[in-house]
Amino acid sequence: MIRTVPDMLIAFDCEWIPDVQSARLLFREAEGLPEEALLRQLWAANGATEEQPRPFVRLMQSRVVSIAMLMRTKPSPAAPAELRLITLPRNPDDPAARAERAILSAFTTSVGRKQPQLIGFNSRSSDLRIIAQRALALGIPAKGFLNRPAKPWDGVDYFARDNEASIDLMELIAGPFVNRTGAVSLHEAATLCGIPGKFDAHGDQVLDLWQAGRYREIVQYNAFDAITTYLLWLRLAWVSGRFSTDEYHEEEALLRDYLMSLLDQPEMAFLEAYLEEWDRLLAVKGE
Repeated sequence: MIRTVPDMLIAFDCEWIPDVQSARLLFREAEGLPEEALLRQLWAANGATEEQPRPFVRLMQSRVVSIAMLMRTKPSPAAPAELRLITLPRNPDDPAARAERAILSAFTTSVGRKQPQLIGFNSRSSDLRIIAQRALALGIPAKGFLNRPAKPWDGVDYFARDNEASIDLMELIAGPFVNRTGAVSLHEAATLCGIPGKFDAHGDQVLDLWQAGRYREIVQYNAFDAITTYLLWLRLAWVSGRFSTDEYHEEEALLRDYLMSLLDQPEMAFLEAYLEEWDRLLAVKGE
């Protein structure tokens, strides 16, 4: 399933919430309404019912509030891989850093310049799409990220199918046209592999965290998903034959050591909970 392991890749994940500014723009009668009323307008427009009062809001009507990335680089064939965890916003307590434009610009500029392979889960129809749609809505130039070469061999294309520039793990595992029996979530796929899934928070809690001003918790939850996505890619690369068993365990140990090294930083202390959950799942699996 995994064809190649490039010298640079980024496992990434986005978090987003309904965008009240979209409600102001879409619904003329919504101008001047308080935030909660604007949210109800968006939910109503997206099929709210008594049973489901807060349905999924279309991507273009949403606001990106966090992007987390785990970057793996290989300086040379003989050198060990290097890892780096990046979270946007870098300082969740800074309103300027939390601005959607700042988050998207930082991501699209960095990816456009480095052009790494991108690894996501349901990223082809969700994460990549919301970044593209919100860049369009906000008018954010993102040439290196959004450009489509005329021919596949002329450059990186993150939006082409059967393209190594972007890997959607959900599509690889479940198939691009999956039915209900074959469907799989990131939580399910990861947990059954002994990798932490959704153990601390869930995506439907992000809006509540945002409204409560608990911005740092959103970034932490997002970082967990990026790490989990990376570990799931690593395991899939191993069973696909891209790593030997010894190499796979070395790569896992490299990540564990890296995460443990970050615990010395107060803002990274939350990673201890991830490591504890990882140990618990491995003990249950007997690995």
